[in-house]
Amino acid sequence: MDHYHIVLTEKENLILNSYKTLVDGLADYLGSGYEIILHSLEDLDKSVIKIVNGHYSGRSEGAPITDFALSMLETLKKNNDKKSISYFNRDKNGTMMKSTTIPIIGEYDRIIGMLCINFYTNLPLSEVLAKFIPNDSNLNVAETFSDNVDELIISALEEAKSKVLSNPNIPVSNKNKEIISLLSEKGIFNLKDAVVKVASYMGISKNTVYMHLRNIS
Repeated sequence: MDHYHIVLTEKENLILNSYKTLVDGLADYLGSGYEIILHSLEDLDKSVIKIVNGHYSGRSEGAPITDFALSMLETLKKNNDKKSISYFNRDKNGTMMKSTTIPIIGEYDRIIGMLCINFYTNLPLSEVLAKFIPNDSNLNVAETFSDNVDELIISALEEAKSKVLSNPNIPVSNKNKEIISLLSEKGIFNLKDAVVKVASYMGISKNTVYMHLRNIS
């Protein structure tokens, strides 16, 4: 059996490093019951380059790859398959885990790393659910899910108009400027042709929209 050894390119190092942000994001979203590990395959003896909640397995950055990950890597090489694998296993203390291992693909269509997620099933259900129940410490936001840009712009425009037109403290002469300001704060004008579309929906010229944008920048 050939030993798996690669030298990462500059681009592949950037790819792996970009996954570190993903690890933090997943940990924040999923909560404390999940151990999330990012492996680099450049050095299997020190493959862990990012880990969250490593106290479950006692691992930290610089820990080696696991025996299962090694066998999975061999299977992927043999079958020329790059699909993720989900499975149940137990840690060294016998705790049942629901796990998934996701290959990370670099240049030349080769596997350069693995993202592993372990959910510890012995965690109290109340602790698992707490992460998914709104409370005073959570940020509650209104998010618009649209299947086209026009719908997204119209929704944002209607919300902005509702806030501005119902506010008696905003002079009539400044209403449009305030609406444009709210849309700008939401980043709507980063969308292609947003200025033209907002101008059309509001019944004003695109030059007027640009003027308000200049005045609020």
